[in-house]
Amino acid sequence: MHQNITINGKTYTAEEASLLKERFASKYGEDSFMASLSGFLAEWYNESPLLKVHTSGSTGTPKELWVEKERMMNSAHLTVSFLRLKTGDSALLCMPLPYIAGKMVVVRSIIAGLNLMVVAPCGRPLQYITEIPDFAAMIPMQVFNSLQHPEDREKLMQIRHLIIGGGAIDKNMAEELKSFPNAVWSTYGMTETLSHISLRRLNGSDASEWYTPFDNVSLSLSDEGTLIISAPSVNPDTLITNDIVEFNGKGQFRILGRKDNTINTGGVKVQIEQVEEKLSHYLPEGSYMITSVPDAKFGEKIVMLVSREMNTDDAINNLPHYWRPKHIILIPELPLTGTGKPDRAKAKAIAAGTLINFVL
Repeated sequence: MHQNITINGKTYTAEEASLLKERFASKYGEDSFMASLSGFLAEWYNESPLLKVHTSGSTGTPKELWVEKERMMNSAHLTVSFLRLKTGDSALLCMPLPYIAGKMVVVRSIIAGLNLMVVAPCGRPLQYITEIPDFAAMIPMQVFNSLQHPEDREKLMQIRHLIIGGGAIDKNMAEELKSFPNAVWSTYGMTETLSHISLRRLNGSDASEWYTPFDNVSLSLSDEGTLIISAPSVNPDTLITNDIVEFNGKGQFRILGRKDNTINTGGVKVQIEQVEEKLSHYLPEGSYMITSVPDAKFGEKIVMLVSREMNTDDAINNLPHYWRPKHIILIPELPLTGTGKPDRAKAKAIAAGTLINFVL
């Protein structure tokens, strides 16, 4: 294990890093992101072999998990090796530290000797940097916002390896990223796999809709068509996911949707992600979300949440008949998790609470 960590160009030994909490809290404030980082380092360098992480709660209640530090290092080695990051390269940390994505940026920096460039998590992290990192991990919202500002977009283009995770990548964003000169990747993984276990290239001659798993990761399908992951270096258990996928002849896979995002309406199974993808051809990104409510006649009814007043007639009329929402609910903002994913559980609750008094 590489014992040192370099933060914003200054290198600390493990002992020094484990004692940074009071110094950073005094310098930046107890509630600052730097204080949060120093708190994580104190945990990382303590004698316990375990560390606590939080799931995002995109489809249910967030959970706390205790994971082995050794397996986190194994995960970090997979990414560092795949992307060929080396000592002296820089990595941008702009992700919340309670979640695995943020923690793993730090761990990769420790084990590979990367210079950790720290920016408090926000919608436009690149506006606060003057040097371009070799590696950055961002959520789709951060990438989308960066693309809207010429100075941020230029910085984004110069990042040698940009990985995007934590949510679906809109087709318009994917199209814009295709022309980027450096490597842009979409990630697949979860808290239980200690970040991603596969990547797919979004640009260049290797661009693909298929994810390629890392070495030593074995994948298969359950009887329900969901992905089964065996990655013993990062998790001793075989994981049966809720992600509905299909494989190609090269052992790569693409995601069709989530089992828990399947709406059974009138005996027809409708995949939320497919409805939202179809709507994306007609409606602004981030302005709508599909969910459902129970219904005595149909079992479930499709509901559409929108965050702005807009004409949705064309979009809905271009959906297959059984995909069309029975209700459209205007709300101030769409529910998102702490990592920027659609909060499906909260969306259901909003729809149910709004429609409970409707005469259906």
